[in-house]
Amino acid sequence: MFCNQCEQTAKGVACTKIGVCGKKDEVAGLEDLLTHAVQGLSIVAQAGRKVGVVDNAVDRFTCEAIFSCLTNVDFDPARFETLIQKTVKLRDELKTKVEAAGGMIDTAAAAVSFAPAGSLAGLEEQGKALNFMPNLDANEDLRSLKQIIMYGVRGLAAYTDHAAILGQEDDAVYAFVHEAMAAITGPMELNDLVGMALKTGEVNIRAMELLDAGNTGTYGHPVPTEVPLGHVPGNCILVTGHDLKDLDMLLQQTEGKGINIYTHGEMLPCHGYPELKKYSHFYGHFGTAWQNQQKEMPEFPGAILFTTNCIQKPAESYKGNVFTTGLVGWPDVAHVEGGNGTKDFSQVIEKAMAMDGFTDEVDTGKVMVGFARNTVLGVADKVIGAVKSKAIRHFFLVGGCDGAKPGRNYYTEMAEKIPTDCMILTLACGKFRFFDKQLGDIGGIPRLLDVGQCNDAYSAVKIAMALAGAFECGVNDLPLSLVLSWYEQKAVVILLSLFSLGIKDIRLGPSLPAFVTPNVLNVLVENFNIMPITTPDEDLKAILG
Repeated sequence: MFCNQCEQTAKGVACTKIGVCGKKDEVAGLEDLLTHAVQGLSIVAQAGRKVGVVDNAVDRFTCEAIFSCLTNVDFDPARFETLIQKTVKLRDELKTKVEAAGGMIDTAAAAVSFAPAGSLAGLEEQGKALNFMPNLDANEDLRSLKQIIMYGVRGLAAYTDHAAILGQEDDAVYAFVHEAMAAITGPMELNDLVGMALKTGEVNIRAMELLDAGNTGTYGHPVPTEVPLGHVPGNCILVTGHDLKDLDMLLQQTEGKGINIYTHGEMLPCHGYPELKKYSHFYGHFGTAWQNQQKEMPEFPGAILFTTNCIQKPAESYKGNVFTTGLVGWPDVAHVEGGNGTKDFSQVIEKAMAMDGFTDEVDTGKVMVGFARNTVLGVADKVIGAVKSKAIRHFFLVGGCDGAKPGRNYYTEMAEKIPTDCMILTLACGKFRFFDKQLGDIGGIPRLLDVGQCNDAYSAVKIAMALAGAFECGVNDLPLSLVLSWYEQKAVVILLSLFSLGIKDIRLGPSLPAFVTPNVLNVLVENFNIMPITTPDEDLKAILG
C-alpha cells in the first residue's frame, strides 16, 4: 500500500499499512488495480474517438469508476471487484468496435492487455503486485506531476458524474478524461505534464459549469435561507454527501409520512434551493463536517443516508442505521441501488419509522445559506458601491475541505480576526470551522456569505470574474484573497482550475500535498506564488498591510 492522495496521509508522506481514512491495504490495492484498468479503457476509448467510435455508456462508467477511487467514497472490496471486471469487459467490447472501424490501439501498454483474476482474492493479489504509485514514473518530479493530474482527474470525474446525473454532459469533458488517463501511462516531458495539469483545471471549469446548470436548472437558483440547527419532535432521516437528486427523491418519498429530513455536512446548502426548500418536512441541519460523523451520528435518532463521498467507518452504535447509495460503499452496510434515474428509499424510510426519532424540541440557533452567484450578483451594485465608498475594504474567500488534522483551527481564527470592514465568502465543508459565527453585516449585506458546496466553486469563480469586470481589472487586481483548506481530490482539481485562470497568491493549508515534490512546488511558486498558511495574524498583516 502506498497512498498519499489526501491531506491527512500518514506522517505527511504516505499511508503504507492502513489509510488514515480507514482504507485497508486490500482496498488500496483494488483502487490501484481499477485505476490501471481504467487507463486501459481510456487508451481504447481515445483511439475510438479518432475513428468516430464514441460510447456514452463507456464515458459515464469511466467517470463513475474514477470517482469511486476518490477519498472516502468506496471501502467495499466486493464493489471494486464488480467495477474492475466491468471495466475490462467494456474495454474489450470497445476494442472490437474500434478495430472494426480501422482504429489503431497501442497494444504495447500493459493496461490494454490487463487480464483480471477471476476471484476477489486474486484481484487483491494483483493489486498488491502492481505497485501502482511508485511505478507511475521513475523520475520523482514527473511522477509528482502525473499524480497531480490523476488526482485532479478524480475530482473532475466526480463533478462530471454529479452533472451527468442531472442530465448535463459534454463529450469534450469525457474526451479529456480519457486523454489524461491514457497519457499518464507512458513517458511525458515535464512541460507537457504541466500543460496537462493546467488543462485538467480548465476542463474542470466546464464540468462545474455543467453541474451548476444541472443544479440550478432543476432546483432553481439558491436564495438566502435561514436553516435551523436544532430539531423538532418526530421521526427523522439524516442525509449527508453532496447529491441533490437523491435528496429530492427522498423528500418526495417521505412527504406526508411524518418524517423530518435533516442535512449533514455539505448538504447544508441544499436548504437554499427553491425546489427543495418547498417541502415542509425538510427541517434543518444536524452536525458539522464529515470528519465529526463518528461523534455526531450516534446522537441522531433516525436513519442516515450517505449519497456521495465523505463516509467514515460507521461505529457499531449507529452502523445498523446507515444506508449508502450511488458510488458510496462500506462492507456490510445496506446499499440503495438505482436505475433509470430513480431510486426506492423505502428501506431507509422503514428504518426511520421504526426508530424513536427526536422526542423534544431544541433551538440551537440558525445559519444563513443561499449566497450563490445569482444572489450575490443580484446585489452587485450595492457591493461595488460599498467598495468604492470604502465601506468594504477587502474580500476573503475562506473555504475548502475540512479535516481532522491539527492546525485547522487556523481557519476559525482567521474568520474571527478578519476586520469588520471585510467580507468573507465561504464554501465547502471548510465553512464548519466558523459557519455559526455571528459576524454582522456591511450595509445590510451579511459579512459571511455561504456560496455553497465544494461543488459550487463555479459560483465563486463567476462572482470574482463579475467583480473584476465591474472594476475593469483582472481577478488578481481585486481586493480579494483566497485562503483555502484542502483534504481530497475535488480540492486538488479546484486548485488546478484556479491556476488555469491565472489566479495567484493563494494561501493553502493546513499542509501542502505530500505528492508535490520540492521542484514541482517551486514551479507553482514561480508561476502562481502559491504559499502555505502561517498564522492568521501574520497572513492578515501580509494581505492587508
